[in-house]
Amino acid sequence: MFVVESYAAVRRFVFVEGHSRREAARVFGLSRDTVAKMCRYSAPPGYVRTRPPDKPKLGALTSVIEAILEADRAAPPKQRHTAKRIFERLRDEHGYGGGYTVVKDHVRRQRARGREVFVPLSHPPGHAQVDFGEAEAVIGGVRQKVHFFCMDLPQSDACFVKAYPRETTEAFLDGHVSSFAFFGGVPRSILYDNLKLAVARICGDGKRERTRAFTGLVSHYLFQDRFGRPGKGNDKGKVEGLVKFSRSNFMTPVPIAPSHEALNTMLAERCRLRQSERAGRHAETIGARLAADLAEMQRLPDVALEPCETISARVSSTALVRYRGNDYSVPTAYGFQAVLVKGFVDRVVILCDGAPVACHARSYGHGEFVYDPLHYLALLETKPGALDQAAALQGWALPPVFQHLRHLLEARMGNRGKREFIQVLRLLEIAAKEVVAAAVADAIHFGAIGYDAVRQIVLARIERRPAKLDLTAYPYLPGTDVRMTRGADYAALLQEGAA
Repeated sequence: MFVVESYAAVRRFVFVEGHSRREAARVFGLSRDTVAKMCRYSAPPGYVRTRPPDKPKLGALTSVIEAILEADRAAPPKQRHTAKRIFERLRDEHGYGGGYTVVKDHVRRQRARGREVFVPLSHPPGHAQVDFGEAEAVIGGVRQKVHFFCMDLPQSDACFVKAYPRETTEAFLDGHVSSFAFFGGVPRSILYDNLKLAVARICGDGKRERTRAFTGLVSHYLFQDRFGRPGKGNDKGKVEGLVKFSRSNFMTPVPIAPSHEALNTMLAERCRLRQSERAGRHAETIGARLAADLAEMQRLPDVALEPCETISARVSSTALVRYRGNDYSVPTAYGFQAVLVKGFVDRVVILCDGAPVACHARSYGHGEFVYDPLHYLALLETKPGALDQAAALQGWALPPVFQHLRHLLEARMGNRGKREFIQVLRLLEIAAKEVVAAAVADAIHFGAIGYDAVRQIVLARIERRPAKLDLTAYPYLPGTDVRMTRGADYAALLQEGAA
């Protein structure tokens, strides 16, 4: 192979200096064919094959190779044939006597022919893409899987990411509400894959039957919903890339946070910091390009959508309502009534006739009972014998002074003292635990062992006035001197009777 300098010298000798090609071959020590090629090309053309090589030894075996590659489409990615394995099968099963290189080249060409080619897309401002991803995080000292919601604005590459314990309807809704608040506007359209949280069914004509929750979301914020082809993640390649970017950058190393709220505060800050960076080949920062997206977004509605799943239910005979495999308590007065359950990401609210009657922290376990002990106190007042076995009261963290009061009441009144103790517990329905505990301690200190005394002290503390149980506050009342009875006292009485 001759270098470009040799080509230039020969061509100058012939075309500029006017020498013949025969003379150039003699002077440069080249064959006349080589000089002729140098005159045709200004640089070495390299090796050019005039026609594809024949594969006489593959012959009919090309159909066998194509059948193997077609079967590989349905096989697990890690169990598909390599070119070497195809060569070995041709040799062992079909008596192929040719070389490995011929098989390898044919396999490479066939695979390249079957790969999908994509059209570069242009993304107008004001539109978004949404997807969910999975990662691991340490929340409250427990390593667990988190599902993170991603919204990407393809024109500017601005993003919003928020993590949830599960990929549920309420997480899907909350992700949208939070992302709209983060950007301060609603995209004109949002592109999704066919996730079940949004699409209940794909009809035969390609139309989607939306879920009720997703239909309510679209109706509230009035954006256009669009869907990619089933199984074609490249239709929304921007947000697919955001999922990978978030996992590799926002969640590597594995994030450690005391709660999901703290983790999401960190993720929101990382999304803001990313706006000062540049993405792809753009010269402007993400934040600078975000201005065009914000200018095209729709205005937020005056009231945000409640991001919850809503279902109808009925209270059981044990004052429990089932939601997502767990039971939540309501006051016993609502037994057997129809209620409405609102499941949020972090809480469960139960309503009866439009008014909330119970609110619990959301449980993501299964078969768990979530109680509020206060819900059962009214019933226990009529059934005091169930006090020690009431499941709702097991593990109830009360200050030790409550147990001390119970011992004093039962020692003084017997079984009636248990009912009076339940009445004291019911004061927790109207006052904070700290207030009632302090009132119980005061009542014991004054020697006023009973519900009425504790109630008076609680009311006094709520009204911020002194309790009227200390007789030193009433100096005009006559004093009393209570002493232990002695035998001499009885003798004095006998003497008076004899006189």
